[in-house]
Amino acid sequence: MAGGLAAALGPAKTLFSGVGDPIRRTMKNGMAYRRLGRTGIEISEISLGGSPLPGGDLFYQVLDRGVNYIDTSHAYEGGNSERRIGRMFKDRGRDSTFVCTKFHVRGKWDETSIIRSVEGSLRRLETDYVDVLAVHGAENAADLDDERVLSAFARLRDQGKFRFTGLSCHANHAAVVEKAVACGQYDVITLAYNVFDGQPAEKSTAVFCDYLGESGVGRLITLAKTKNIGVIAMKVLKSGGRQQDLARYRTDTSTLPQAMIRWALDNPHVDSVVTEILSYKEMEEDLAAAGSPIGTAEREILARHVADNGRNYCHACAVCRGVCPAGVDTTSILRFLAYAETYGKMDVAREAYRSLDGGQAVAACRDCGACEEACIYGLPVRAKLRQAHGLLVQA
Repeated sequence: MAGGLAAALGPAKTLFSGVGDPIRRTMKNGMAYRRLGRTGIEISEISLGGSPLPGGDLFYQVLDRGVNYIDTSHAYEGGNSERRIGRMFKDRGRDSTFVCTKFHVRGKWDETSIIRSVEGSLRRLETDYVDVLAVHGAENAADLDDERVLSAFARLRDQGKFRFTGLSCHANHAAVVEKAVACGQYDVITLAYNVFDGQPAEKSTAVFCDYLGESGVGRLITLAKTKNIGVIAMKVLKSGGRQQDLARYRTDTSTLPQAMIRWALDNPHVDSVVTEILSYKEMEEDLAAAGSPIGTAEREILARHVADNGRNYCHACAVCRGVCPAGVDTTSILRFLAYAETYGKMDVAREAYRSLDGGQAVAACRDCGACEEACIYGLPVRAKLRQAHGLLVQA
């Protein structure tokens, strides 16, 4: 499989979407900045993920190194991520750091619950407003222009509680991003995008317009840019991340995570890469990737990494979930498995898995194989579901 995929990848340039536009960045004190779409704000090429934030003084050192955009949510660390940002604002002031926080549209949500969630976030953040207010983990495209969501945005904007609208998307990317662009209501999109999105499909599909050679996420990023929507790439270090032995994928001058970050930033339509920084080593590693182009050797190790690991990577297109006769939320389960295996977030993964039918979601699987028939990348979906259940259900 690895050899066949490596051959299919051909020249390393096939791992990129082929966008030929120039990259526009400015450099200041060792950090590169790009304009976040039509918001007009200049954000660092490396943004800081808030689930979790760096511990202790490391948090402040990351900011001192020029990182000026933080992505958080009411759900991160039980609200403590927002509280720590609030303490930072109290120590350093509000004007030098941009923050995005998010609210969910799930369960018995309505306009009132959205507003209540945002007001709670503002209290924890100890601020009157956020720069970007986003729908958290949008998967249902119809939610984006639902009157309840738009009305909540309108009321909160009138009250000066946020500057720009946004959304994050983990699955069903095509429908969600296309709706966000078409409805014209969203200024910023945070989207899963990484080198595995250059992985060729194993079989034809009508799911994406440009499925041959890539997952379609590159097309969606380009589509967003036709409306000057800001794009932030997340999950850039997914599938392998920092949890595997990555030494064999390094070049003489860079590590695999650095190559993966540069690959995402090589797309001129990506404004920033959001990543969690949990150690001084990770800070030095990640920040060194900003402001410099990706090299040929880095493209080659990325092609090898995809060839070696692509068979286990879920692209979260949600096609398998759509065809499951038992309604098993395959896409979410595989994402929770990645939380545990790739990012080492076992507690988060187990809590999220338990939220699906009390952790018994896989029990509904009929073992019919419809999910694997639908998967254009040939993932062993059923085996991964069983693996997730065994790993994430505590005795």
